[in-house]
Amino acid sequence: MNLPVPKTHKLFIGGAFPRSESGRSYPLGKPGAARPYANLCLGSRKDLRAAVEAAKGAQHGWAARSAYNRGQILYRMAEMIEGRAESWISLLRAGLGLTQARAQKALDGTIEALVYYAGATDKYPQIIGAVNPVQGPHHNFTTPEAVGVIGLIFADVPDPAAIAARLAAVIASGNTVVALLPGRAGGLVAEFGEAFATSDLPGGVINLLSGDAAELGAQFGSHMEIDGLAYFGDDHQLATEMERLGVDNMKRNAKPRGPLLALERVLDFVEYKTVWHPIGY
Repeated sequence: MNLPVPKTHKLFIGGAFPRSESGRSYPLGKPGAARPYANLCLGSRKDLRAAVEAAKGAQHGWAARSAYNRGQILYRMAEMIEGRAESWISLLRAGLGLTQARAQKALDGTIEALVYYAGATDKYPQIIGAVNPVQGPHHNFTTPEAVGVIGLIFADVPDPAAIAARLAAVIASGNTVVALLPGRAGGLVAEFGEAFATSDLPGGVINLLSGDAAELGAQFGSHMEIDGLAYFGDDHQLATEMERLGVDNMKRNAKPRGPLLALERVLDFVEYKTVWHPIGY
């Protein structure tokens, strides 16, 4: 009799799939299962540094792309996940213990989130940007632009639709992302990574770590190259500590508020640039 061999799910950093440099892992399996569905990498601080370096290197080029092109790539990400529906359903059911109905709903929500933000890339600048009524011989324009490298720390509970929505909202404006999917949510790193790696997304735009929020949260907060941060867990002490550590580089902290599919989520990590241009009479 052949025993099933648990898969080893790696990290997703810079468009590649490295193992954790620490060599550590932890099991993933649905409640009550005799054997784990997979083994997940337990990301380290060194893995986080590598992910931030990849995100930093990719941010300028990603922000320089046209909004239309970013939208095309987000749409392609949705297509790739839809094309891997069987693999996704297998993970959600056998790995995370969802029923068939809940697994299908989660998959549909994931695809919907990516399609929604694919359409938002060239919409939000038109809504938020403005020609300001100023006195004097000037045109005065306000336009939105990306903050930079954004850290996202999700809750332990696997919610692929929410993860897809948060990731897509951040990169829609030209930011890059380092995301920690802790605990059981780490089981989604491999499927998201496979879809992103085959969707024309430049390496380093999205970087995914599985691991422990209690171990890495402080490093997210204190890292000087992470320009913005959002924490979606329920450890209020950790959230407060990350905000305190982020003061040194004036890190933007966004609260987990409002609907997932809304232009406001793009604006969580957008800054505003105002330009004065002289004109003659």
